[in-house]
Amino acid sequence: MSNKKVLVTYPLPDEGLQELKERFDVTVYKDGYMPKPVLLQSLKDCEGVLAAGVNLFEEEINAAPQLKVISVYGSGYDNIDVKAATSRGIVVTYIPDVVTDSTAEIAMGLMLCTLRRISECDRRLRSDDNFKWGMMKNMGRLLNGKELGIIGMGRIGRAVAKRAAAFGMRISYYKRKRLDPVIEMELGATFKRLDDLIRTADVISIHTPLTKETWHLIGQRELSMMKPDAVLINTSRGAVIDEKALVRHLAAGKLAGAGLDVYEDEPAIPPELLQMNNVVLTPHIGADTIETRILMTKESAQNIIDFFSGRQPFHVINPEVLQLSEK
Repeated sequence: MSNKKVLVTYPLPDEGLQELKERFDVTVYKDGYMPKPVLLQSLKDCEGVLAAGVNLFEEEINAAPQLKVISVYGSGYDNIDVKAATSRGIVVTYIPDVVTDSTAEIAMGLMLCTLRRISECDRRLRSDDNFKWGMMKNMGRLLNGKELGIIGMGRIGRAVAKRAAAFGMRISYYKRKRLDPVIEMELGATFKRLDDLIRTADVISIHTPLTKETWHLIGQRELSMMKPDAVLINTSRGAVIDEKALVRHLAAGKLAGAGLDVYEDEPAIPPELLQMNNVVLTPHIGADTIETRILMTKESAQNIIDFFSGRQPFHVINPEVLQLSEK
């Protein structure tokens, strides 16, 4: 076993950490989310970090003088200061493929629950003795025939498109760089400018990473362009939507509903959203399946193993660091 010290910042499935533990001196934080003071102290002598549920910004990176590799536990890396890591010569990896199916399933689940009012009916059936049964009492809407506008047509967006097509939905999408026509044909997807998609879609599902360009991508202006009977789904990052503007539009009846798995200031959720029957909320569970979490752990651990074994890990965010080290 190598004496290289590796920090795992969250109690991840042990099945995925076995090989990492066999090879290195691994410390796993066992008590849920790691408090910042504990993180800063733990970073002092580690050479590798499997970063789950923590921010590694400039302060944290500067607290880790021995750090050589950060393996991000997820497909998004807005919790990592990649620029600061790169300036220090620290390799940053992530795992974009593993969460594709589980996140696409949650997006479809939120669509179904919102349009068919499944969560609302479940709550009322359990809590309201006067809840009315009967035809025409709890009317929802079909997915079949609706236009699904997908914002961000990467791995997850494409997986959602395939599933939505099976429900008979018409697929439109927006992406900064248009897909190859062959892929469009395979998906049955029509490219639209963002404003056009927002105006025509019955359901909008967001699948874009959080960047400076996508922060509040859906704000007051965009929400005002949506059809009043449209539904907004977000399983990407909360801050892609201006949450305050969304609350205002829902409260004013200018939007039919929303299905949200992510929030702008997690774990805080605006209390207004918690009171709305036409909003379906889940606690950022896009990747929360047993199979996905184990595989995420294995692949994140493998990136660290590969790096310290002299092999290039899959999905390096800052490959220029590796290129410099080879010169």
